[in-house]
Amino acid sequence: MDSVIANMQDKGLLDAAAASRARSMMAEGKPLEEAVVAADGLGEEAVLRFLAESFELPFIPADRLENHPPEKSLLATFPARLLLRHRVLPLEEQDGVTLVATSRITDPSALDELRLACGRDITPALATSTEIDRCLKRVLGVGADTIQTLNAESGDLQVLDDDKENDLDLANAAQDASIIRFVNQILTEAVESRATDVHIEPYEDQLRLRYRVDGVLQEANVPGSVRRFHAAIVSRLKILSHLDIAEKRLPQDGRIKLKVAGKEIDVRVSIIPMIHGEAVVLRLLTRNDAVMGTEHLGMATYDRKVFDEVLDMPHGIVLVTGPTGSGKTTTLYAALANINDDERKIITIEDPVEYQLKGVNQIQVNTKSGLTFAAGLRAILRHDPDVVLVGEIRDRETAEIAVQASLTGHLVFSTLHTNDAPGAATRLIDMGVEPYLVASSLEVVVAQRLVRVICTKCKQEVSRDETEKMRDQFGDLVPPVLYKGAGCRNCQGTGFRGRQGIFEMLGVTDEVRSLILNRAPSHDIRKAAVKHGMRSLREDGWRIVGEGRTTIDEVMRNTKDEEAGTRFADMEPVEAPIATPLVEDR
Repeated sequence: MDSVIANMQDKGLLDAAAASRARSMMAEGKPLEEAVVAADGLGEEAVLRFLAESFELPFIPADRLENHPPEKSLLATFPARLLLRHRVLPLEEQDGVTLVATSRITDPSALDELRLACGRDITPALATSTEIDRCLKRVLGVGADTIQTLNAESGDLQVLDDDKENDLDLANAAQDASIIRFVNQILTEAVESRATDVHIEPYEDQLRLRYRVDGVLQEANVPGSVRRFHAAIVSRLKILSHLDIAEKRLPQDGRIKLKVAGKEIDVRVSIIPMIHGEAVVLRLLTRNDAVMGTEHLGMATYDRKVFDEVLDMPHGIVLVTGPTGSGKTTTLYAALANINDDERKIITIEDPVEYQLKGVNQIQVNTKSGLTFAAGLRAILRHDPDVVLVGEIRDRETAEIAVQASLTGHLVFSTLHTNDAPGAATRLIDMGVEPYLVASSLEVVVAQRLVRVICTKCKQEVSRDETEKMRDQFGDLVPPVLYKGAGCRNCQGTGFRGRQGIFEMLGVTDEVRSLILNRAPSHDIRKAAVKHGMRSLREDGWRIVGEGRTTIDEVMRNTKDEEAGTRFADMEPVEAPIATPLVEDR
């Protein structure tokens, strides 16, 4: 191999110092490819292309593996364990010879082991280890090597019908090394995919695994035979979250604390019995995510000015509204980060505590021991706080205590489940809070949604024809140039990577207070707020479209409730037909 190093020097790929370092590493047992990459910082692809030319071997580029992956039936004839461990990828078979991609041509042991295991003739090709890993994972599915091992085993991992399951056997199966490894692979894949939720759903003849990435569920490829081990997988998750593995008839909730790839992860576990077995949803919360201030939320200039002015107030209520997963907690934590200093005492009560803030006293709700939002909030007010965050206002008691806290000189932050900002005031009144209390305590309501952001790696202009079609539909709202994501590896083919908030900022003016006091409907509150500069969620979405960061379809998808509300309001009343009694046909 010294001649290869010398040849690379002649071609100008390595200088004398790098060549010397590479030789030293090879003397210590490193393969040539790895030694050269480490010695000079050359990319793996450049090194492998040179070696492919030197040894007259084909080089398999990334786009070929991406667009023309090998057949699953071909890979199924090889031991998945060997393919994944040695990073080798069978590509095609011609005349009884299998072309196999590898990233280590100077170390033939992997290909030799594959020949012995399958009894086939093999000819090598070169491809980068990253692309081989990516293609294997996509074609074989999550945990393919583990499932193949499980299928080869017998005994404890033979899962019986639910009616005949032995809990002791199932507990032993859940502790089997292969089941443990498979569950770990599911969680690791979720973290690497930036998933916020993992859905494990049993059906009659398959086990479905889906990850929610950027708010949208994506189905993961898993081997079909994993259905046999569903009960053992669920039992493993129950053991991790300290739940009762013998209880299969009632829903259960638990928590797991993990460390994956250096990240501390809190996992909320929800298990519900379905007709074909227990379904599991795992909510992943990254504990050591950095919490940024309001300047990183992406608010419009006017909205941020209104929001930041309220944060400087000594008392009042700040509400953030929206559906589950719309980023309400992130917005509240950004607000706390802005005002977190030595002069203020900040206490939060949450379910669960999603991020840990330095300098903030945080309380975890525990309903089993009686620590509810209302009980915790009462205790907090005796602890001399300046700022209080209540994770969610769910009932009249919590709402009334939060209002009283704001009226007694505290700045109170909380969330509420309403579709828009004007609906928050009417929701509090519907809960039983007196209108005069709501009117005098509420300072600002922020409604929000999250829209996916176009992937920067594959962002491209929309054609002129498509833009004109959009302009015919939406008029002057459409900017001169629209963008979309073509789909690439960086965004997993979706065209989007990451999300950004769109906001509806209702500052409570004197006119709005008067309307709340008179129990005005939310549409009247909306009209008054719009006069003072409030923009709807959809209008704020158009701002993001104009900045080239998202698509029109994405904004429309996330603001459908506005469209529905307008459509129903414009409908003419129709007289209901007289109902005809049903006559049972016997």
